[in-house]
Amino acid sequence: MATQALTAELPHALADKRPRIAVVGDAILDGWLCGRGTRLCREAPAPVVEIDHTGYSPGGAANTTANLAALGANATLVSVTGCDSDGMALREALKRAGVRTNTMVMESGRRTVAKRRVVAGDQLIARFDEGDGRAPRPDTEQALLRVLDQVLPRCDAVLIGDYGMGTLTGAVRAKIQRSRRRIPLLVVDAHDLTGWARLRPDVVTPNAMEAAALLGARWRDDRRFAEAEAHVSDLHALTGASAVVVTFDRDGALLLVPDQPSHRTWARPAPESRASGAGDTFVAALTLALAGGVPATTGVELAQAAADVVVAHPGTSVCTTAQLTARLGAYRSAAVDHDELAALVEAHRVAGRRIVFTNGCFDVMHRGHVSYLNQAKRLGDVLIVAVNDDAGVRRLKGPDRPVNGAADRAAVLAALSCVDHVTTFAADTPVDLLARLRPDTYTKGGDYTPDMLPETPTVRSYGGEVTILDYLPDRSTSAVISRIRATTGQRP
Repeated sequence: MATQALTAELPHALADKRPRIAVVGDAILDGWLCGRGTRLCREAPAPVVEIDHTGYSPGGAANTTANLAALGANATLVSVTGCDSDGMALREALKRAGVRTNTMVMESGRRTVAKRRVVAGDQLIARFDEGDGRAPRPDTEQALLRVLDQVLPRCDAVLIGDYGMGTLTGAVRAKIQRSRRRIPLLVVDAHDLTGWARLRPDVVTPNAMEAAALLGARWRDDRRFAEAEAHVSDLHALTGASAVVVTFDRDGALLLVPDQPSHRTWARPAPESRASGAGDTFVAALTLALAGGVPATTGVELAQAAADVVVAHPGTSVCTTAQLTARLGAYRSAAVDHDELAALVEAHRVAGRRIVFTNGCFDVMHRGHVSYLNQAKRLGDVLIVAVNDDAGVRRLKGPDRPVNGAADRAAVLAALSCVDHVTTFAADTPVDLLARLRPDTYTKGGDYTPDMLPETPTVRSYGGEVTILDYLPDRSTSAVISRIRATTGQRP
């Protein structure tokens, strides 16, 4: 991963063209009836909500498509709705979002699926669902197949949004399967993935409950990540996918690729009432990133950042390119000074959080760095990364280093969801900073032993733990720079 990758990768991927992405699936109208609840009704102990605002937005596969459009894709939705007022409201909402609706098929007599929520203040009171979840009529199905004949050959990616509401009939699935070789990227987001394995998707995105159901298991909350990692082979066999991304709501996501280290993201904390549609945003951003040629580990980080944007807003919302860029761009001044960091650590400690500390140059970020930092985060609750300043890197690595300045290095580190705080230090070792912060765990990666590290006596003096994490062979900044020099014949 290049040093500016996480903050610029998605806009860069879209600079030359807008990827053409077709979403095929179940479109839903999301309704929000918002007001104040100040009393109970006389008929039953139920709140009376005085509605002062009613809003409608695309939901389900329609929300995924709206997010793709907001992030800059050329987005098309292939779906079926009724000719009713909810269907018209959904189409209008999609048009406002920049999504073409001429590929949506209307069926007379069909009721568009709608999910309306009653909200008092910030509290969700009730949800009531309406609409037909049955398969469309034969003539409607034939119209869907004709649309697919027009759309599929021109796509850079196809995203399946299967909510089990009838659009994805056997004939529609068969059409997609016959076109599979011509689809550069196929991503499947389905409540039940068992019927999609034969298409050999590039990526599937089950949530934790869906992944456990595939395995015929129930996972304890404190074992979900471990269980998913323990069943990598089974998940890939059952889904037929090259990559499985399991989402864990407020706990982030996990990228599982055979014979590669797993990669976890950490979500920004948000109340459950704000989580509506966040999964749609996640899969939209991930698909767009992959369609633009972004590596999968970076793609899931971008997807997590996009999901974090929408959970900051009530209702079903989308993440725009500007919002995602702003969220990532906020890390450009990411490093905190030592006094501020000490105050943050004390607050974490009062809250009972376990502090993990690591340090390094982190000059040209690559997969080895990301894998290592993912492992480090799992040792506790809060990960602090201390970065050698530019003068320190020159002393350690030579006059040609660093390739990237301390501010840029700190910005990329802070943009990783596994990293909580970044600081810089001027000395050759962070011994003084360790003595001040007293983290629970100090970790290094590579072929060290604790006794080889000058930091070990300091950490052990206050009862801390020193941990050496896995080393990925041929994954070092020096190796990356050597390969660049061998390829270009130039100094970076």
